[in-house]
Formats: sequence, structure tokens, C-alpha cells
Amino acid sequence: MFAVSFWGYDLGKTIVRSTSTVAPDGSLSIAQISAAGFFSAIPMTAITAPFERVKVILQVQGQKKLAPGEKPKYSGGLDVVRQLYREGGVRSVFRGSAATLARDGPGSAAYFAAYEYIKKALTPRDPVTGEATGKLSLTAVTCAGAGAGVAMWIPVFPIDTVKSRLQTAEGNVTIGGVVRGLYKSGGYKAFFPGFGPALARAVPANAATFLGVELAHQAMNKAFN
Repeated sequence: MFAVSFWGYDLGKTIVRSTSTVAPDGSLSIAQISAAGFFSAIPMTAITAPFERVKVILQVQGQKKLAPGEKPKYSGGLDVVRQLYREGGVRSVFRGSAATLARDGPGSAAYFAAYEYIKKALTPRDPVTGEATGKLSLTAVTCAGAGAGVAMWIPVFPIDTVKSRLQTAEGNVTIGGVVRGLYKSGGYKAFFPGFGPALARAVPANAATFLGVELAHQAMNKAFN
């Protein structure tokens, strides 16, 4: 998922540079970075949507109390895919793709924009000229990644809640029906279950992600350049 996301982000930056005006040094504005970040979610959705559908179905099944002698409906991930395909074809396997893109599009835009903004803010600069005077430390990269993870989840968490409910619902359901059901069950708070733990996870997870990406870039540049 992350491999496709970062590939899509680089491809998005290439598209932005070819279709809009950029700075003389080739750097992109925050708006342009956001556009490239949004684009990265398009190819990523093809992977995330079916895998997350399987994941949330198994998670909900694991929380269900079974009667004595009752067996779970699904025996594993492949069994989920087989049964979903049997019930509704490819469309059933990919249910929630639109909601996944609605989450990952703006989420990825905020993700990469926040990362690049924080990186720029933490880069050492000459006090007189304002030009960058050194490379960003790995500690600063880690902090930028942590901030990016938080920035990604804050605006899209309610969409993620709707997506998960849509993907685990049985029968034919709509996004509008899921939204109305959530609001009826608990008002606005119903759209934010687990918000604190999600942010707590996002900090170390995305700090490690961007640290890994930067270290991989350095290693590949040494190996192939």
C-alpha cells in the first residue's frame, strides 16, 4: 500500500510539474503538493479498498460472541473473498471503494502537504539569506512524519467510520443510509469512535514510515547513482 502510495505521489508531482507553473528551482507550492498527494490515493484505492473490506469483516466477526457449537462464518481472508464474490461478484469485494477514495484523497493531500511543510520549517537556514544551509536530520524527518500522520487523520476520520460501517454492513446499503444511521445512534460523536487511539497510533507509525522512506532513498542513491 505504501509502495503504491509513494509511487503515486511521485507520479502526481510529475503531472503537476507538467500541467502547471512551478518555481524556478522546481519546488512545488503547498497547494501543488496537496494535488500530487490527492492523486496518490487513486492507484492506492485499488489495493486498499478490497483489503480493508476483508480486514474489517474479520475484525467484526472476531468481536462477535458465538453460541456453543457455532462456527464463525468466515475461516480466513481468502474465505471472505470467496464468499463475497459468490454473493455479489467483484462489486461486492470492492464495496466501499468510493468511500475509501473519499477518505484517502483528502487524507493523502493533507499527509504529504504537512510532511513537506514541516520538513521545510525544520530545515536549517542561513539567517541572512534564508537559504537552506544543511540537510534535514533524521530526527527532524521523524517529527515531520509524525505530524503528517496526525494531519492525515484529523479531517477524514468521520469518513473512515462511514467506510468501515459500509464495508461491514450486510445486504444492499448506501452511504447516505450509513450516515443517517450513525447520526441517529449517537449524533456527531458516533462518527469519531477510537479517534484518540487512531491519532496515538498515527504518530509512531508514520514517523517510522517516513524515516524508512528517507533511509531507503539514501541507500538507493548510494547504490545506483
